Amino acid sequence: MKILWFLPTHGDSRYLGTSEGAREVSLDYLRQIAQAADQLGYYGVLTPTGRSCEDPWVVTASLIGATRNLRFLVALRPGLTQPALAARMAATFDRLSGGRLLVNLVTGGDSSELAGDGLFQSHAERYAAAGEFIRIWREIIARSHSNESFDFKGEHLQVSGARLLYPPIQNPHPPVWFGGSSDVAHDLAAEQVETYLSWGEPPAEVRKKFDDVRARAARHGRKVKFGVRLHVIVRETEEEAWAAAESLISRLDDETVARAQGALGKMESEGQRRMAALHGQGKGRTRADLEIDPHLWAGVGLVRGGAGTAIVGNPQQVAAKLREYQAIGAEAFVLSGYPHLEEAYRFAELVFPLLPLEHTTSDRLPGKTLTGPFGEIVGNHFVPARTGRPEHEDRKVPA
Repeated sequence: MKILWFLPTHGDSRYLGTSEGAREVSLDYLRQIAQAADQLGYYGVLTPTGRSCEDPWVVTASLIGATRNLRFLVALRPGLTQPALAARMAATFDRLSGGRLLVNLVTGGDSSELAGDGLFQSHAERYAAAGEFIRIWREIIARSHSNESFDFKGEHLQVSGARLLYPPIQNPHPPVWFGGSSDVAHDLAAEQVETYLSWGEPPAEVRKKFDDVRARAARHGRKVKFGVRLHVIVRETEEEAWAAAESLISRLDDETVARAQGALGKMESEGQRRMAALHGQGKGRTRADLEIDPHLWAGVGLVRGGAGTAIVGNPQQVAAKLREYQAIGAEAFVLSGYPHLEEAYRFAELVFPLLPLEHTTSDRLPGKTLTGPFGEIVGNHFVPARTGRPEHEDRKVPA
């Protein structure tokens, strides 16, 4: 498995839907989260995009020097920039970060937001344009390794003699990730991307999406990797985890939920429609209403757009749920929790030891691996044991 965390550039909080316990989006706070994820051994971090967020390229570029191994999954939105410029941005980022860029292709789903950005294409037109965009982007970068130019004339975009003089470190290009639930989205994933992401629907539904994309990719002679985007609420006991889930939505009122669902309901995104269907457009807030699959909870989606489900449970239950998704083909998981700094530590400490990670904290430390001691020294003399009494407790302590 590859486990990624999340940079909350649209805000962070202890309680959804309220400013109580909320945190300002600042460079210092985002740096803390990125450095924690880097030190803990997460594979990378996803940075969201949209008018509710700080710009993902500016934010992540500012964190390159503050991290060593962490990869950045950065949103790229066709229509807001030209593919040749986006290729230069990606190549520069990849070079300056030492090959740590991942690209998240985002087509957008809120028509009012898209109109504010000057985009007035229909859903089908956006996907057709996105297909041309990412093809041009890929070809420009791939040909930069041999100093070749690229010509393309499509229905929506064209370039003539496009050339990139400074190729990225990753060859042929930084990997492209993408998520979408409609037929045209699955076609785009099958033809153009390396990793297809699904939001956290029940595993049986996610399997259908994976199988469909896999079959479409096979018709193009391609193979696609798969991942799942989820929130996570893990505690040492199941009871504590469910109490934390209830606490997260404990400040919500009916008006806030209704306003959120009204806004989210106007989006054209098929994935957002599927998320809303999981919690019944916010009609109930009990565990019985929101636990849509064992240990899969739809409470986050009451007011949050995009990924709206969380795995809830003790470490063993959370790890088991991730393995359910792994069994149907998921290799990567993009996770998050509220607040993101503390939950990054909690998840890594409680669940990492239970997972077959492709990456670990030890192999991400430069040079030699540190071996401890771990924890606060007991009574100024004893190194804490993993469980039970301090080690060497029976030894005489020198004065």
